[in-house]
Amino acid sequence: MTLSVKSQPSNTTAEAQVDTLLEQMTLAEKIGQMTQVEKNSISASDVTRYFIGSVLSGGGGNPTPNTAQAWARMVRDFLEAALETRLRIPLIYGVDAVHGHSNVHGSVIFPHNIGLGATRDADLIQRIAEVTSKELLATNVHWNFAPAVSIPQDIRWGRIYEGYSESTDIVTPLAVGYVKGLLNSGVLPSVKHFVADGGTAWGSSLRYDWLHGNWQLPGEGYSIDQGNAEIDEATLRAVHLPPYKAAMEAGALNIMVSFSSWQGVKMHAQKYLITDVLKNEWGFEGFVVSDWMAVSQIDPSFYTCVVSAINAGLDMIMVPFDYKQFIATLTEAVEKGDVPLSRIDNAVRRILKVKQTVGLFEQPFGDESLLSEFGSDEHRAVAREAVRKSLVLLKNDNNLLPLSKFQPRFLVAGDAANNIGIQCGGWTIDWQGGRGAITAGESILTGIQQIVGEDTAVEYSAEGQFMADPTDIGIVVIGEPPYAEGMGDRFDLTLPAEDVELINKMRKTCTKLVVIMLSGRPRIITEQLDQADAFVLAWLPGTEAEGISDVLFGDFPFTGKLSHTYPRTQDDIPLQALKQHPNGALFPLGYGLTTDK
Repeated sequence: MTLSVKSQPSNTTAEAQVDTLLEQMTLAEKIGQMTQVEKNSISASDVTRYFIGSVLSGGGGNPTPNTAQAWARMVRDFLEAALETRLRIPLIYGVDAVHGHSNVHGSVIFPHNIGLGATRDADLIQRIAEVTSKELLATNVHWNFAPAVSIPQDIRWGRIYEGYSESTDIVTPLAVGYVKGLLNSGVLPSVKHFVADGGTAWGSSLRYDWLHGNWQLPGEGYSIDQGNAEIDEATLRAVHLPPYKAAMEAGALNIMVSFSSWQGVKMHAQKYLITDVLKNEWGFEGFVVSDWMAVSQIDPSFYTCVVSAINAGLDMIMVPFDYKQFIATLTEAVEKGDVPLSRIDNAVRRILKVKQTVGLFEQPFGDESLLSEFGSDEHRAVAREAVRKSLVLLKNDNNLLPLSKFQPRFLVAGDAANNIGIQCGGWTIDWQGGRGAITAGESILTGIQQIVGEDTAVEYSAEGQFMADPTDIGIVVIGEPPYAEGMGDRFDLTLPAEDVELINKMRKTCTKLVVIMLSGRPRIITEQLDQADAFVLAWLPGTEAEGISDVLFGDFPFTGKLSHTYPRTQDDIPLQALKQHPNGALFPLGYGLTTDK
């Protein structure tokens, strides 16, 4: 049976077509649609045999070679396998393209969301989503596990950079812009992580002894990620839920559930929030997907995990490895009556409706003609604009910035000045990111070298070793090593000794000193501010770091505004403690100096 979105005369007819298809499906075909498997764990033949509804690439789930062309072939193989099934129900392929199609070498990597929050520019965010969609569709991918609409309340959280801001009012319009950009381009957004993943308490992450041996097991490093939000429902509704409702009203048809808990109950077992609030109270008509193996954290019994999650309202389960065990377990639960067949039918109807709305029944593949635009100059120009608008200027004594392009000599120090991996952060090529030339792009150093005058010398030393002249201007770039999720949970956010020493060394070397900090969150910099004549927060800008030199040298003005209240000391963390501290913030939410073009 073939369903055509373009030929649908009405929503009623479209729903009737989905119901007709559902009536033909066996239980095995229905449960297959509810199953999402990681691409390295399944063959194309098993996609056909088990009627699999979705395949995904996790962070680093790349083909060899890791090129856009190889991605397109890899994904197409799975899509074609789904069309070999009896009913030819199309498969939807998903990836974490959280700041561009960031698993793929040569893709355009945009600033992470914390930087985009500093832009306050929903139109820009929509255009970023549209560019990302083109690069996804070029590789036959129709489902993006983004945007994260977290409202982070503790900057020690390893996912802090995935959120736009601590403020619901800032996050909501940017999330809506991103959702519209994907939908306008034919890509399904996954709004995540439902809900209050940014509101968990430090030290509340738990260990799950029955998950030993699995890389997703919270352990060393996991202190707040996947933790417990110890907040009342009024706070949940006022702070954390609004972006989801706004995204739904903008057309979002997929929600991803958080690893975290609310009031001690795992979100994947929260029937009240998933079914009663999201689906019934709000009228959400899309489908709800689990996160990576997250249902396994509900209970030591996998059978209980599956029954609890499906009955709570989960429609598709990201297994992602042992899909045969999941299929067998859910089949048993239905046959025993522990999961009603009506719940299965509701889940599958939602999945089919979304696939129909995305247009997969009519065109199950992407658009490989877009491969010619993959990583194009046009796409990179949007990322460069995003970098420019995301920069926040904290200090600018005596209007040192913008710098003159015709200064005789600049001294550039710091490994991060010439390190694309550091400037991209986590979720870039691999889950945890990497250091060095991990993908195509421009470093801060090359951006400076390209913009200055022909007679201007730019000398670089990662260690800050220079023969200095009294007229020299120094530029120090410091940066966090890449991290993702709970691996980035950090209690102490003071700068490491090597960064402090580099700043101190350059202060003694140079007449004027500019410090640029690459980071996925605010760091404690109170003492280092005194050492700098100008201090720039560049967040995690991605591959197009020329955008920094564009602003540093005055082709464009500084306009970015803090999306987080900035702490003075470690004692000012989390946000609740900062709000109660008698000394107040080092910089308030919304702070950011401006310069003339």
